[in-house]
Amino acid sequence: MKPEHGNLLADVPVNAAEEIFQPLLARPGLKIERIVSNGQSSPEGFWYDSADDEWVLLVSGSAALELEGQPGLHTMQPGDWLHLPAHYRHRVARTDAAGPTVWLAVHHGSVDS
Repeated sequence: MKPEHGNLLADVPVNAAEEIFQPLLARPGLKIERIVSNGQSSPEGFWYDSADDEWVLLVSGSAALELEGQPGLHTMQPGDWLHLPAHYRHRVARTDAAGPTVWLAVHHGSVDS
């Protein structure tokens, strides 16, 4: 095996019509990806409900999440991270419309690579 490398902030898509999910590393039980949002939010009534735990770091931009059972919005700025246990329902209420929001997401547990 050879080392792999890259830059999380290189070639960030700007003004994309949909969120971009880019796998960076996948191994049994682990998936790391870059997510780029350009003002997107979850569709009305849609909730993420993953079978795996997810740890996310907001690298740039801003976002607000709805977390099931929690009052109000969970706002995030660069440097903020959040760990979501498996099956913890959540949705993206908003992302920065002025520029790209870059996330680093680490999915762990029984992730299929």
